[in-house]
Amino acid sequence: MSLAKKALEEGQGILRLAPTWVPRSFCVPGRRIKLHPDDYYILGGERGGIDERWFSSTCPAENGPLTGEHEGLSKVVLGEDGKEEQILLKDVIDELKGEIIGDRLWDEYESWPMYSKFFDNMGPLPHHIHHNDEHAAKIGMKGKPEAYYFPPQLNNHGGDFPYTFFGIAPGTTKEQIKECLKNFNKGDNKITSFSQAFKLDPGTGWDVPPGMLHAPGSMCTYEPQKASDVFAMYQSLVNEAIIPEELLWKGTPKDRIGDYDQLMEVIDWDLNVDPNILETRFMAPIPVKDSAEMEAEGYVENWICYRSDAFSAKELTVLPGQTVVIKDSAAYGMIMMQGHGTMGVWDIETPSLIRYGQLTHDEYFVTEKAAQEGVKITNLSKTDPIVMLKHFGPENPDLSI
Repeated sequence: MSLAKKALEEGQGILRLAPTWVPRSFCVPGRRIKLHPDDYYILGGERGGIDERWFSSTCPAENGPLTGEHEGLSKVVLGEDGKEEQILLKDVIDELKGEIIGDRLWDEYESWPMYSKFFDNMGPLPHHIHHNDEHAAKIGMKGKPEAYYFPPQLNNHGGDFPYTFFGIAPGTTKEQIKECLKNFNKGDNKITSFSQAFKLDPGTGWDVPPGMLHAPGSMCTYEPQKASDVFAMYQSLVNEAIIPEELLWKGTPKDRIGDYDQLMEVIDWDLNVDPNILETRFMAPIPVKDSAEMEAEGYVENWICYRSDAFSAKELTVLPGQTVVIKDSAAYGMIMMQGHGTMGVWDIETPSLIRYGQLTHDEYFVTEKAAQEGVKITNLSKTDPIVMLKHFGPENPDLSI
């Protein structure tokens, strides 16, 4: 029996995943993702701090020439305590195909086409952009829509700047933005002077399509997204830190580096100057069905990311002392936010501190078959709710918002 089949059988349709930590050389960790304080720079100063944890990822991180082997890729854990083995989630899916993600997704994508992450930066990120499929294809990658949700459990403080810039202020001209890009090496290119910032509130979220300029704020963020790590930085100075020019041209075909028209083409202009960004991109939680009915059954479940057809996400709360069976029509990954108990054959718990390389029982991947048959979850606490976040692939059949 292969390791992939052994893992599937051992978990009875639910795969246990190991934590996947990712550093970013241009970031300062916000220290809210439960990594041990001694381990945020464990990969060395030249790699930068670890400020991301990736979930259900079959997408390698794009971190330049120093990128580690398998960086960004989730691993499935199988075997007895102390004798665990690990295999890439990507390899499990490539071998077992529809047995893991369902025939619907496998037949169309032949891969798991999304992942999620915690992004945890002390300050704001530069105004940047993710390419759409057309532009990303020019460098052999896929476009990247993404979404944000700010878990209350990880946001006891909002960091240095809990506001996110979205888009371009209506009335701005393309010539003004192009001039900002040309001024990238002149200190502050002042591109956020032509944007608008929104205060970030825990328990809410935002949708960020490809082609939309955005400068994420300093809240710890749960980010479902398409399986791609394509981006380009359009802001040159953030918190008095200079952004290397190479990141301005990241994602640009080699034959068009230096061509500012190419950078402008990546911008979806109409999307960016939409005067109703709050109406069209903000996401407040929406109950999956009547709240009173759910509470009577021992749980509460809300859609938290629902504006993209490339992925979706839910927040599931199982009330103290309750046992529930939760059915979904599609495969999903999940991460524990609060509480402890059991899920299927597995223990589930929420560690407060994790060493780099340590295994946990807080992250799993639920196959389509197991999701459709129903996952039994028991909350073993008399006082503490179980809270988990669940990330789904494209065109979730249950999403009808």
